Parts: sequence; C-alpha cells; structure tokens
Amino acid sequence: MTIIKSFFSLLLLAALIVGSGFTYWAVQPISQTITPQDFSIKPGSGVRSSARQIRDAGIPVDPILFEILARVRGKANKLKAGTFELDANESPFDLLNKIVNGEFSYASLVIIEGWTFRQMRTAIDAHPSIRHDTSDISERELINKINPSYQYGEGLFFPDTYLFAKGSSDLQIYQQSHQSMLKHLDEAWKGRNTTLPYRSIYEALTMASIIEKETGQSNERSMIAAVFVNRLKIGMLLQTDPTVIYGMGEQYKGNIRKRDLSTDTPYNTYTRVGLPPTPIALPGLASISAAMNPANSGVLYFVAKGDGSSQFSDNLTEHNRAVNKYQR
Repeated sequence: MTIIKSFFSLLLLAALIVGSGFTYWAVQPISQTITPQDFSIKPGSGVRSSARQIRDAGIPVDPILFEILARVRGKANKLKAGTFELDANESPFDLLNKIVNGEFSYASLVIIEGWTFRQMRTAIDAHPSIRHDTSDISERELINKINPSYQYGEGLFFPDTYLFAKGSSDLQIYQQSHQSMLKHLDEAWKGRNTTLPYRSIYEALTMASIIEKETGQSNERSMIAAVFVNRLKIGMLLQTDPTVIYGMGEQYKGNIRKRDLSTDTPYNTYTRVGLPPTPIALPGLASISAAMNPANSGVLYFVAKGDGSSQFSDNLTEHNRAVNKYQR
C-alpha cells in the first residue's frame, strides 16, 4: 500500500511539474526581440492545421503545445481564419486569444482624388496585403459584381484611405469604396441647388469629376463649377481639356494638339455639347460639393494665371483680355 501511495504521489508530483512547466510556457513571450510578423490561418482549418500553419509561417511556437493549450482552454473550435500579427513579448496564451477574438492584422490603401478607375485597379492589384480575386476579370464583370445598375467603373468609387484586414478580398475594397461614394453622393444630392441643369445624380457625378481634374487651387472649385454649370444652362460647349485627354486614352502623350481638340470622341467637349457619357475620374468630397452647389456667379470663362490660380470672366471680351495678360 505504501508503494502504491508513493507511486501515485510521484505521478501527482510529475503532473504538477508538467502542468507548471506548461503554464510557464503558455505565459512566456514567444520572442522578446521578434519584429511584428504576419501569419495566416486558412478558412475551414481545424486547431491542428491552424497550429501547423502558424509554425510554417515562421512563428517559433510548438504546434503540439499550442494545440493542447487551445483544447485545455476550450477554444479549439473558436479559432478565426484570417491574417494575424505576432508582436514582441506576446505569449502563446496571448496569441491564442488574439486568434479567437479575431484581432486581425490590418493594412491600408490610399485611393487618390482625381485618379482614374484604371489607376485605382492598378493600385489594388499591386497591393501585397490584398487577396486578388478580381484582377483577371474585365471591368464590366467587376462592376456587375459590385453594382449591376452601372456598366462602367469610372467615378463610382470614393477616394479615401481604407483600412482592412490583411488577406481581405479586393472585391471587399471595391464594395466598401463604392458604398462610400453612393453615401456621399446621395447626401450631397439631397442638399443640392435645385436650379442645377443635371438630369440625374450620375450627371452630377460626371460634373464633379471634371471639377476635380480642372481645379488647381481648392478654393476655386465652386467658381469652376459655376463656369461649367452656366455653360450647361445655355447650351454652350464645355470645352474642358481633361475630358479630351480622357477620350484620347493611351494616345495622350502629355500634350494636346489642335487636331486633338477637333477630333471627335464621346469625351471631346470641344465638339459635343453637354457632359461626357461618364465621369472621367474619381472625384473627392469637395468636388462633389462644388458640383451640387456652385458659386452664385455668372462666370463663363477662366484662364490659368501661371501661379496655380485662375482668372474668371463673365464674357468673352473680358476673357480675351485675361488670356492676353496671362497666356500671351
């Protein structure tokens, strides 16, 4: 009996030692010098597979012990799929909680005001932290996935800085940016000047994109908007170079020639009255606001003064004087 008691005592002591050692391991930093390191867990992964993926990503944590920790804590079936980041001084226990709580590693993407949709797609396709699910499909197919009400992507996405979990689908970024644009556009449309000549909110978006590309100084947006709105009201040609450039596409090499201005395209506002068929860029909030509420002015012309600002005129005589002064 004494031998049996001694045996069980030894077993209990061994269990205590193992348990203490395991507990010590679970709360000690995985590494005190490691720089933040990303790792991913694939959707549908069990606890054993997840532990191996963590190890295979270069995280110095024993997968068997990590699996045991997850099971002992009752969290083996609660691990989230996604991309995470191991920080210095984090313990296996900290890491387990991070995965269970879905504390994903985040990245950001900046979409610049005035970019074309093509530039936006290029930036998204090149981003290393985005899962590229749509890079091989056409623009029409992509837009159909986001909002079948539209055929073209130009202007439909709001330029901003977007924060997202690493490994997120590019489709998620497009959807978020598009919904943001619709929200801002709808709010501005509700507060618009009711005398505007736009036949739809899409035409207002198109005007905002022109204002975005024509503005040299931010405080001139409302005056530039007034010029183009006034021209629309009287059926005057918009004659704006950015639309011509957009219509030229890859043929544009940095300069607009006289023949470019006379070559008819759907976007040549020197040959066609009214707005082009689509926006020509991604307008920011300030340009959207200007398009909806232009300055209360009768201006019809403007010319660059050479310092980034513009000289505005109500009539052609004044405009020609300004051209002679600042351009010739």
